[in-house]
Amino acid sequence: MVGTTSFAGRESRQGKAVPGRAGQGSAPLSLRAKRMSHRYEVVVYWSADDEAFVAEVPELPGCAAYGKSPEEALREAQEAITLWLDTAREFGDPIPEPKGRRLQYA
Repeated sequence: MVGTTSFAGRESRQGKAVPGRAGQGSAPLSLRAKRMSHRYEVVVYWSADDEAFVAEVPELPGCAAYGKSPEEALREAQEAITLWLDTAREFGDPIPEPKGRRLQYA
C-alpha cells in the first residue's frame, strides 16, 4: 500500500496515493516537472514496523510518504512536497527555503 502524509502546520491530512500514477504521464508535463524539481532533502529508510520504505522531508514538518521500494517512496515524497507547499500557500503559512545542502543531525 502506498500513501502520503503532508501537513503545513495544520491538522493532519492523510490519504492514499493512487499506485502507478506518479511520474507515469498521468499529470500534465508542467505538473510532473514541478513535482520532481523540489530541492528539499528527502531521507529514505526502511521501516520494519510499517513494512515499507519511508521518505521523510525534514525541512517540511510532517511531510512524509512511503512505498514498496525506495524509488516509489521518493516519487510519493515529491507528491507530498507539492501538497505540503500548496497547503502552506493556501493558508498563508511560511514556506522554508530549501537549504540545498545535507542536513546535520545530532
